[in-house]
Amino acid sequence: METIISKISIMLVPALLAITMHEVAHGYAAERFGDPTARLLGRLNLNPMRHLDPIGTVAIFIFGFGWARPVPVNAGNLRHPKRDMIWVAFSGPVANLLLAVASALLLRGIGLLEATSIGDSQTFAQVANPVRMMLGFSLYINVLLGIFNLVPLPPLDGGRILVGVLPEKQAMMVNRLEPFGFILILFLVFFTDVWSLVLAPLIGSLVKLMAGPEFGVVQHAMSFLFGN
Repeated sequence: METIISKISIMLVPALLAITMHEVAHGYAAERFGDPTARLLGRLNLNPMRHLDPIGTVAIFIFGFGWARPVPVNAGNLRHPKRDMIWVAFSGPVANLLLAVASALLLRGIGLLEATSIGDSQTFAQVANPVRMMLGFSLYINVLLGIFNLVPLPPLDGGRILVGVLPEKQAMMVNRLEPFGFILILFLVFFTDVWSLVLAPLIGSLVKLMAGPEFGVVQHAMSFLFGN
């Protein structure tokens, strides 16, 4: 029980921040391009309770990956619907990747402090160790969400970006996949080599690049949380 509580305490804030900022970014971008739907429904709010999907939230703590309730966007309100939806969709992954950069910088900053006289303090170690674990998980989950959501399949953000850049006829064909999108995503992840040969190496390489000398902290955090 103590281990479960420790894992949840490390994952809770980074996970909630990652999925909340992803959805708020969509809503903010939509409003900038003319659609106030998210604001009118109270979704331009950093309170994670307004964005949580029960199943998606539980999935984060079990699998290290999850989702929130999508922020509603009325494309008809956008000034240039087809073009503007590209930026609305792109904003979510960008928010996650910016959070990943911030997490990496903070992780490296703690590593630099540890090499100074401050790092010799027992109090520093007691505070820094769990914070480093949180930052390590934050770096991982935000890179994962940012990259995975760019997979060009609806209802992922990458699918919406693809619809925005394709000619009308091809865009309509891709849109027709949306009802089956979740099934296709599961198929790609569990029954093809897309995850193992493309996504996982890309995510791992980006996390390693961002973490730099603190990559071992990320590995330790993921091993503690998921036993990998």
